Amino acid sequence: MTKVKANPEQRAWFFYDWANSAYITTIGTVLYAPYLTSVAERAACGFVGDDDRKCVEHLSVLGLSVSAGSLVFYVVTLATVISAFVLPIVGAIADRVESKKTLMAGLAWSGAAVAALMFFVTGTNWQLGAGLLVVANLFYASSIVVYDAILIEIAEPDERDRISSRGWALGYLGGGLLLAVNLALVTVKPFGLSTEMAVRISLLSAAIWWAYFTLIPYRGIKDRAPRGVVPVEGTSLMQRSFGQLFRTLRELRNYPQTLLFLVAYLFYNDGIQTVIYSASVYGDKQLGFETSTLIATILIVQFVGVVGALVFGRLAARIGSHRTILYGLGVWILVVCFGYFLPAEQIVPFLVLAVAIGLVLGGTQALSRAFFSQLIPRGREAEYFSLYQACERGTSWLGTLVFGVVHQLTDSYRPAILALIIFFVVGGALLWKLDARQGIVEAGNQAPAIV
Repeated sequence: MTKVKANPEQRAWFFYDWANSAYITTIGTVLYAPYLTSVAERAACGFVGDDDRKCVEHLSVLGLSVSAGSLVFYVVTLATVISAFVLPIVGAIADRVESKKTLMAGLAWSGAAVAALMFFVTGTNWQLGAGLLVVANLFYASSIVVYDAILIEIAEPDERDRISSRGWALGYLGGGLLLAVNLALVTVKPFGLSTEMAVRISLLSAAIWWAYFTLIPYRGIKDRAPRGVVPVEGTSLMQRSFGQLFRTLRELRNYPQTLLFLVAYLFYNDGIQTVIYSASVYGDKQLGFETSTLIATILIVQFVGVVGALVFGRLAARIGSHRTILYGLGVWILVVCFGYFLPAEQIVPFLVLAVAIGLVLGGTQALSRAFFSQLIPRGREAEYFSLYQACERGTSWLGTLVFGVVHQLTDSYRPAILALIIFFVVGGALLWKLDARQGIVEAGNQAPAIV
């Protein structure tokens, strides 16, 4: 198979994956969830989060009793509920602006600024930590809506599996490199730093990385005039955007295969995202691993993910992205089952699980993005990707809600992790029913040679 090089604009587009992956890995996946959990436990129990005693107290949140160990999952759930209202408006606006790259970069820089403020979450101030996580997740998700929509402008249908997979691979590499630096910082703790200060500096580094490397796509991506935008009434951009959103929601039933994919993706990606969010907490609180061990394990996921994304891209070129995603979901089911039986404080099985997650993680997500791009009517790219992004990484809500509730009811993370299997089963069953070629034709797009 001849290797096709990406053009300069496509390479610039790759680098937003490189930029934002620092937020997802260092903050979203590894450090912030257990750190915020420790801050919440300190507020609820009156001792530091790495104390050996087990916290059984609860926080009072708007008059409700919330387990400190479940707080971060409820916070992510709240962010996603809010995003259900915010992201479609962002998408509708993005379809009408003259410069998608400027909108994407502005959202990214705003998110990075909010993430930088996480450095100031200390003591028992879980309220500040929770609020910053909600806002940063919203800015992150909004920027990805625009970023994903740009894929359709820079790549032809037959290129998108390859381009999307390369972007994901570069993202895993970039996020992994920064995480490696943070691993050294948290492990060595130079200059007499405490573990807490090392974690806070690592959070700040991720925000700076996100902001700085966003300059590359901002400078390298070309502006294109909106095309095929649905005419709607309204004098302002906001009025026209709301009008387009309401029209799209009404017309979505005319694209049943697109709607079926969105529902399937909602389920299986919620499972994926909850595994990502819960991995560090599960390893810390349930399996008893130190922070440095968790970071090293996530590093394995990151660097294996580079290979996994590229392998899945090549496999999709042979058998189609639809079938490749289904195979990936089968592996995810095995991952969840294996995770349930992991013995505490046994590093080798934990590392085996990390390798399995790395192989399948980037591939399923990269191909899902490329596959969905084929199912979107022309001129509605950003808006449809806003619906897609509501289910995307970092904004899952059904999975985190189930995980948090099961943990609160059982006081154990094992049944909570096993409960996630239902998301992969339901999502896979719905995806199996989808007629990929029919969906592409319904959307008015040219089908690639292999779907």
